[in-house]
Amino acid sequence: MPTDPVIRLEKTRQCLHADDVNLSDSTFENVKLTQAVFHNVNLSDTTIDDANLSRLKISRANLNGATIVNSLTDGMTINGISVADLLAAYRAAHPTIEFPADSDCHN
Repeated sequence: MPTDPVIRLEKTRQCLHADDVNLSDSTFENVKLTQAVFHNVNLSDTTIDDANLSRLKISRANLNGATIVNSLTDGMTINGISVADLLAAYRAAHPTIEFPADSDCHN
């Protein structure tokens, strides 16, 4: 539960530099973070929905328990390996498991 007053930014175009900041329990709606840089951040228990993450680069991250569902993964790689190839190999090794149709994915 936040103890400080809420800061509201609406219809604003502003570059921010935040250092040693706790933004827990914040909400971001219709926000553009193109070319933003996040270093040494804690996004655990965060939900990202209906987001354009194309060309996103994640490195040296703890992805334990991370989940990606109903998302486009064309061109996505993990350690240089195509996710499409990884999924195809997994599906070939587990033919009895049902997977959602591609039509279940969205932008």
